[in-house]
Amino acid sequence: MKRIISLGLAALTLLLGGCATVIRSDVTAFNEWPADLPNKSYVFEHTAAQSNDLEYRNYENLVGAELQRLGFIPAGNTSPQLKVALLYDIAAHDVRVVEPVVADPMWPGPYGPYGWGRPGLYSPFYDPFWYAPQVIGQREYNYQLFQRRLNIAITRAGNGQKLYDVTVSSQGKMNSLPAVMPYMIRSAFTDFPGKSGVPHQVELKVEDQK
Repeated sequence: MKRIISLGLAALTLLLGGCATVIRSDVTAFNEWPADLPNKSYVFEHTAAQSNDLEYRNYENLVGAELQRLGFIPAGNTSPQLKVALLYDIAAHDVRVVEPVVADPMWPGPYGPYGWGRPGLYSPFYDPFWYAPQVIGQREYNYQLFQRRLNIAITRAGNGQKLYDVTVSSQGKMNSLPAVMPYMIRSAFTDFPGKSGVPHQVELKVEDQK
């Protein structure tokens, strides 16, 4: 018996260990990216309110890290060739799910321990091959889903020509935008610049925070 219990616990541990949280994002990017762009210096374009927003500045840093990975360089004190802007929001909506529930036919009902309307074990009418019909009920779930959106645009600093415009949408039960945003920003630059106007889905495993 102990061996069976140990095997069962080991199987449960493997099952739980294999269940990883995934951030799934729908990504659509439009681009007119030039074949040759030797100068990739950039600066963030933001409002005064955004520049004084600590959450926004954190997201700017995350975008900056992705841009540098792709070979972009912060302009610093020089004139930038590109401007980068980002917008984001999160909205909640209620979800109601009603699903059928099938009761166990062996559940102890009012007519004996073997089911609704079925005679008990010691009844003269007991039939071991007869099963009572299953009881159908309903179970209702109510929860909230959160729609997270991110938009990043890259334009030429000189004439404002838009070169890259990507929108990332992600839906889930997690209501913390700071927890989800790093994965949405990474999704925005997956396969950069990619095929213009072709929607695709990006799945990223949530890393353990230690």
